[in-house]
Amino acid sequence: MVYMGRALVPEKIECIIAGAGVIGLAIGKTLADAGRQVMVLEAEDAYGTLTSARNSEVIHAGLYYPTGSLKAKTCVAGRRMLYEYLTSRHVPHQKTGKLIVAQDEAELAQLEHLLARGKANGVEGLSLINASDARKLETSITCIGALYSEETGIIDSHAYMQALEADIEAGGGMVVTNAPIIYGKATQEDVRLEIGGADPVSLDAQIFINATGYSAPALSHKIKGISESTIPESRLCKGNYFTLSARAPFSRLIYPAPAEHGLGVHLTLDMGGQARFGPDTEWLEEVDYNVDPARCVHFYDEIRRYWPEIRDETLHPGYSGIRPKIAIGGELYPDFMIKSPADHNAPIVALYGIESPGLTASLAIGEIVRDTLPFD
Repeated sequence: MVYMGRALVPEKIECIIAGAGVIGLAIGKTLADAGRQVMVLEAEDAYGTLTSARNSEVIHAGLYYPTGSLKAKTCVAGRRMLYEYLTSRHVPHQKTGKLIVAQDEAELAQLEHLLARGKANGVEGLSLINASDARKLETSITCIGALYSEETGIIDSHAYMQALEADIEAGGGMVVTNAPIIYGKATQEDVRLEIGGADPVSLDAQIFINATGYSAPALSHKIKGISESTIPESRLCKGNYFTLSARAPFSRLIYPAPAEHGLGVHLTLDMGGQARFGPDTEWLEEVDYNVDPARCVHFYDEIRRYWPEIRDETLHPGYSGIRPKIAIGGELYPDFMIKSPADHNAPIVALYGIESPGLTASLAIGEIVRDTLPFD
């Protein structure tokens, strides 16, 4: 037994998960529900403070992603699981619905493509509507047509993570903060981990799961025994958000037609009804969460395409998040990537590129990880 903080823990743990964001916690809850011994390690001083705390808090329906992709499969399945879980655990959420709006014929053709893709993905509650019907739903909207998604919603992501942590602890597991992984060594039997922080310790994991978001490739490089060929290249894609000082005249989420590396500058609402706009796309060499106030000029231009009445000087810098994108051979990889123990020839699962719709897909991702593990 060794001490981690004030807790006395075994030196060998059945399942150690690195990363206590939404994905790591959802995997931990799934494994704890299956009766596994779980420890979730978080390098920061609190769980869910990075990507999981810096997103739109949108529950996605699943219509954007290529049919058959991991994103499509886990988003649709995860969304159904998520609504059921949030209701059962009394986590604040709301099925608001969403309008994806077109401003010209080319964008209208995009919406028709999205409708077909959504139906192929098994998404319920999708319909193309004309401009008149869109304005009946949202009187301030400007468009020539819209795709209406009934299943889209919003969530209090922090309350969701609190519920997941409680489930892990109820299953006998634990979440440990201030516990960065400094080094690891994998064999076919287990993974030896050197944990830093105020109380450095060494732990053996029967199963090790790397769910550290944009840090996942860097962490895998620290684990001796993981083949370099299995680790994708990291790409940091920053999304900036601006908040609206006035009350927005919308009760649903409003999205433009999708952009190349994201879903465009869209309007979302938090659980208190506060409107926020974003994210845009800003490629980084290193992590930087500062929001440049000057970027709001572009935001106004984008927003006025579907809401011309937005007033000047009502947008204020809010926050930013990092999309943990990945690349192979210099080319962006468009899907989630989950490397299993079979890929590593070791008891390791590594999750890469878990960007949007990761929050929505989190419980479904947990089940995929659970089903890849070589338990007796």
